[in-house]
Amino acid sequence: MNDSSWGAPRRADYVGGGGPPEQSLLSAGPAYDQHDAQQTRPMPIVPDFPDAGRDAEDHGGRDQRGRRQVRDDRDSDQGAARLSGPLFRDENPQEPMPSPQPAPEPEPPKRKRAGGGTGHDRKRAGRDLRAAIGVGAGLGVVIIASLFVVKALFVGVIAVAVVVGLWELTSRLQERKQIKAPLVPLAVGGAAMVVAGYARGAEGAWVAMALTSLAVLIWRMTEPPEGYLKDVTAGIFAAFYVPFLATFVAMMLTADDGPQRVLTFLLLTVVSDTGAYAVGWRFGKRKLAPRISPGKTREGLLGAVGFAMAVGALCMQFLIDDGTWWQGLLLGLAVAASATLGDLGESMIKRDLGIKDMGTLLPGHGGIMDRLDSLLPTAPVVWLLLVIFVGSG
Repeated sequence: MNDSSWGAPRRADYVGGGGPPEQSLLSAGPAYDQHDAQQTRPMPIVPDFPDAGRDAEDHGGRDQRGRRQVRDDRDSDQGAARLSGPLFRDENPQEPMPSPQPAPEPEPPKRKRAGGGTGHDRKRAGRDLRAAIGVGAGLGVVIIASLFVVKALFVGVIAVAVVVGLWELTSRLQERKQIKAPLVPLAVGGAAMVVAGYARGAEGAWVAMALTSLAVLIWRMTEPPEGYLKDVTAGIFAAFYVPFLATFVAMMLTADDGPQRVLTFLLLTVVSDTGAYAVGWRFGKRKLAPRISPGKTREGLLGAVGFAMAVGALCMQFLIDDGTWWQGLLLGLAVAASATLGDLGESMIKRDLGIKDMGTLLPGHGGIMDRLDSLLPTAPVVWLLLVIFVGSG
């Protein structure tokens, strides 16, 4: 059966049913003879829908027996399949509802630390503490051994630290700012500055500083003039910042109780940093200089002052010849201030360069300059106060 059966013409031997058109419409028989009927397939019974009456009116001029739509075999199968299903959506079988899952038990609240916050969200200083402690202990052994065995050996330790610090500083300046401070005259002049300060005192240190600056100016002349001013300015700054300030440690060593003075200087600086960290980590809430170093707090500064003053009183009373405890209190206060300012000063340099550490030579610490940041500006302060309190020795 195909689409050509739509509106088939009357057969010659057809005799329409009598009666009114409505009755003839309902009683009309098939439009095929007996022979054709034997070859056709039975059609599924399709219920009448409201559109059937409207279709009959639209096709009123056609044959009454051609009012029904004849479909092909495929449409018949689809219609039968559609009729075999449910007539309403609610008759479809519904899937079983999933069983409700038990609500998870709430986690117990994390125990608060004394300084606020939990143990998981408190920073451990942002470094590998084990490596930092190990490296610090190793450096302490080297410094103490060289300090109390042979003074000249400790001068060599200072010179090596100065040269490495200059290399780190000039390398970062060139990498981040394209500033080419000449390293060779700085390294040679820096080491000579430390030796001159130990051998000739403050006068020798100033002379070596002047000669080193002159060497930087001359050395830079061997390259094109572009950037000359910024390069030599950075070179003279590096000469003053690293070797000249370190020379005051060598000058402390020249006194009769020189090793004790240097040890006092080192202890006070380290204790000041440790007190600032410990108190700031536990109780720090108010930022000290958020734009420079967000990790430093005012509470940490108070901790640095308290620790340094306590250790300063002990050192002046028991380590320094003719020293008294009240002098140690003033010395500790000055060290806490200078060490904090020195740390903030290097933080400014690193922020300007866009770096976190000056180097990676010391695991857990960064570079040499990251350990000298508070020591360098503190050295002249301690040297001067010791000279005032107990003399040059």
